[in-house]
Amino acid sequence: MATENPPLRVALPARAQLGEGAVWNPQDEKLYWVDIEGRSLHIFDPATGQARQLATGSRIGTVAPARGGHVVVAQQNGLHLLNTLSGESTLLANPLTKPSLRFNDGKCDPAGRFWAGTLDMNGKVGKAALYRLDADGRLHTMLTGVTISNGLVWTRDQRTMYYIDTPTHVVQAFDYDHATGAISNPRPVIHIPEADGDPDGMTIDAEDHLWIAHWGGGQVGCYDPLTGQKLQTIPVPAPHTTSCAFGGPELKTLFITTARQDLTPEQLQAYPLSGSVFALEPGVAGVPAHIFQNPL
Repeated sequence: MATENPPLRVALPARAQLGEGAVWNPQDEKLYWVDIEGRSLHIFDPATGQARQLATGSRIGTVAPARGGHVVVAQQNGLHLLNTLSGESTLLANPLTKPSLRFNDGKCDPAGRFWAGTLDMNGKVGKAALYRLDADGRLHTMLTGVTISNGLVWTRDQRTMYYIDTPTHVVQAFDYDHATGAISNPRPVIHIPEADGDPDGMTIDAEDHLWIAHWGGGQVGCYDPLTGQKLQTIPVPAPHTTSCAFGGPELKTLFITTARQDLTPEQLQAYPLSGSVFALEPGVAGVPAHIFQNPL
């Protein structure tokens, strides 16, 4: 891993209210991300600089690649299969019964199941949950008592899942059963100091190190979950750093989303690039995103 940070650049000068959910789609080699409060899905091709967006009509927490020109999205009104060409949306499941709840971060596991968690927009503690949507349409509640469900990733050996409930400032590891999707044996592996900001979105690299965006911390941190040690800090000129994903040629570029939400006018003046998508080559490669195994 590189010991010195390579230069960070603006990949896309967006002004997202709440940029989130970055994922590199290996099927079309484009970066997908969302603006939660902007209620829009964004598709960016860094090779050409072309970017387009699709209005989603409700808050959209995250996106994951699916088969057949589709993506699976977690919105305030449920989990949907979205055709990125036609914009047609199909509801897959919606366990949310309270208007204060919305879906937040999520990803597909190595078997192609879609995991997505929630938060309470009124800030209530312990009212959220983590769900797993299987390809056959069955929805499973995996964790309850969550406050702000956030980043989650799986190791390459398909035996461990890492998960963040933001206010705990802890990354938890779970034993993961690839065959069934069950998780067990939760244990803390990384503790994030409050001075570094709140742990938000997360990705994993080819060495099974974790890259975590820090809301309020203006950085992405790289951690070894086996030791809990912080290996690298990527400063970002946007206090609310929200998510990150490896993409580009050979998955060697780290893309980073940010937000303008909850910044004071003084902060926005000091950090005018807030809301943009940033990129750099940190000296390590990522792993391909898993594809939702939706019925075609």
